[in-house]
Amino acid sequence: MVAIDVNEQSRPSVTWLSKLAGATGPLVGLLALCVFLSFSTDAFLSLRNGLNILDQITVLGIMAVGMTFVILIGGIDLSVGSVLALAMMVMGWTANIAGLPLVAGIAVALVASAISGLIVGLLVTLFRVPAFIATLAMMSAARGVANMITDGQQIVGFPDWFMMLAIDRHFGVLTATVFLMLAVVAVAWVFLHFRSEGRMLYAVGGNPEVARLAGINVQLVTIAVYVASAVLAGLAGIVLAARLDSVQPSSGFGYELDTIAAVVIGGTSLSGGSGGIGGTLIGVLIIGVLRNGLNLLNVSPFLQQVIIGIVIVLAVGAETIRRRRA
Repeated sequence: MVAIDVNEQSRPSVTWLSKLAGATGPLVGLLALCVFLSFSTDAFLSLRNGLNILDQITVLGIMAVGMTFVILIGGIDLSVGSVLALAMMVMGWTANIAGLPLVAGIAVALVASAISGLIVGLLVTLFRVPAFIATLAMMSAARGVANMITDGQQIVGFPDWFMMLAIDRHFGVLTATVFLMLAVVAVAWVFLHFRSEGRMLYAVGGNPEVARLAGINVQLVTIAVYVASAVLAGLAGIVLAARLDSVQPSSGFGYELDTIAAVVIGGTSLSGGSGGIGGTLIGVLIIGVLRNGLNLLNVSPFLQQVIIGIVIVLAVGAETIRRRRA
């Protein structure tokens, strides 16, 4: 029998120094982008615009945390946008049509999201369905259920306190939804760096067989990660509902691509085993700042998609070159 130190194997496969180096490129890119936009438009470099950017990235930021977990274990989740819509519709139906308190609707929505993630996790682990196919199937199924709940109709009108979560700036600075995003990011960062369960994600992504020999339940970790990703997508849907004061089954369309892009731009390897929440936050900020700046410059939304696609390619290319040189 091979003797393996579980604690050693469950550590991230990169050192703190290399983690910092991996996030340096995206950080430099973010700073350069901010400098460029500061000279390009007078409206960019202002407190009001900065707070607007934070408000705009709350949904993406929460979803990107869950996607980081998934990609760290070498997986992929294409269903997050549809799960977001499903959670929104479940919450809206429970609160506005079934007549239950909105808090109960939020709880039911998160449970529905967790069930979606559990189904994906079981498909990937027990039935050996590739993650791409399993999450693609859930993307279609969740979107279909979201439309079935109200026959494709939106639900509008929620309590004032719910809408104010995304409007009222506490201390004159941050909304409750931004505080929620920052709390999710902080908890995820602590989990990955200071909890053995977090280090297991790096071990599974680095080499699942070695992780199994080290005593890690790879199947359980995989299922838990997909459940966490789905729950965070559902939570992001609730935040989006507060921002819009409405829910509709078409919400979240294409969000999975932005979420994956943010994680990849932040330096997390698509092959798994390396990356982190800090880089993901930078990736989210890059996408948020880029979109905000392009809007201020009156760039066509169609051209914006092209530019963001180029940024993704450059980020992946830079990561590939860095890994070859390491």
